[in-house]
Formats: sequence, structure tokens, C-alpha cells
Amino acid sequence: MLRRLYDWTMAKAEHRHAQWWLALFAFAEASFFPVPPHPLLGLMCLANPKKAVRYALFATLGSVAGGLLGYAIGHYLFKSVGVQLLTLLHLQSSFPYAACQLRANAFLLIVGKGVTPIPFKLVTITAGFVGVPLGVFVLASVISRSISFMIVGVLFRLFGAPIKAFIDRYLVWVTLGFVALVVGGFLAVSVFAGHHGAAHDACAGAQVGGSFKA
Repeated sequence: MLRRLYDWTMAKAEHRHAQWWLALFAFAEASFFPVPPHPLLGLMCLANPKKAVRYALFATLGSVAGGLLGYAIGHYLFKSVGVQLLTLLHLQSSFPYAACQLRANAFLLIVGKGVTPIPFKLVTITAGFVGVPLGVFVLASVISRSISFMIVGVLFRLFGAPIKAFIDRYLVWVTLGFVALVVGGFLAVSVFAGHHGAAHDACAGAQVGGSFKA
């Protein structure tokens, strides 16, 4: 079953419009969709390693554009849309701490998101809510999303054939590894929300003045 699904997805990843679907997927994930676009990006890069950097660029631009939607939701529609989104995505407990951190050092936190499994939508919606300057947000998002996607594209462009051979041989283990990363993302969110016992952390126990009411 897993092998058939893998082969089917690989075939779809070679479709001439696949890069636009990838951009749309990345756009949605940056603002409201729960599943990260990295698996689709990886499969597309496997299917055509010579276009890996191009695919990564589409994912980056789509994600930054989606981040602007997330920012707008947080800035203009937080009470009517943002609260419901964060609650549906189980990110509501992470929001007060994220808001405190973004107020303190937005640029570094957004850039740092590129190397963590913390959901980007949490950052984008919260950034809009706290009013991170738009220029700072866009610049940091471009760097962050480039870290997250372009590294994948470059690696597949340089080492696509060996990576594909490895995945073809160890598909089950690679799948289990990806599931572990997803679980790790949820754990990272929990730690981000709980920030257990960090006495030196100025945002420990942060609340947002009761403005987030699900």
C-alpha cells in the first residue's frame, strides 16, 4: 500500500502544473492548513532533481505570500477568524508566549523558525496580531522560508539520484522518520507553549491581557 501510494505521488509530482500546486500548498500551510508542504516538495525534487531549486523557489514564494495572509488574519481578523484557526489547529496555548517573543525580537524569531518544526502559521498570525512592522516581517519570512525550502532544493539538485535510491530502498523507514518529525513538531509547540521552568525567560507565564478568548 505504501509503495503504491509513493509511486502514484511520484507520478503526480512530474505533472507540468505540479509546481503551482506546490506553491498553493505552501501558501495555505503558512496561514491555515495543518500539513507542511515539505513532503510534496521532496517528492517533486525526487521526480525531477534538475528542477529541485525551481520547485524550492516556488514553495518559498508561495509560503511568504501565505504568510502575508496569516499576518492579515492576525492583524485585521484575529477575533473573528484568527482565534478559531489557532483553536482548530491546537495552537491556542502557544499563542501568548509567541506573542511575547515576537514583541521582544520579531526578526530573529521569524528567521529562526526556518530551522525549527514550529508551525509557520503560528508565527504569521501572531506577528500580525502584535503588529510586527510589515517590512521586517516580509524580510524575515523570505530568509526563514528560504532556509526551510531552498536547502531541500539544493540538496536534491546536487544529490538527487543517491537520495532517491536511498528512499526507494528504505521507504518504510523514511516514512517513519517523517512521522517522527511531525510528532516532534507538536512536541516543539508544546515546549514553546509551556517553556517549562525558564526562570530567566522574560516571557515565561506570558498572557496577552485576555485578548485571546476562544
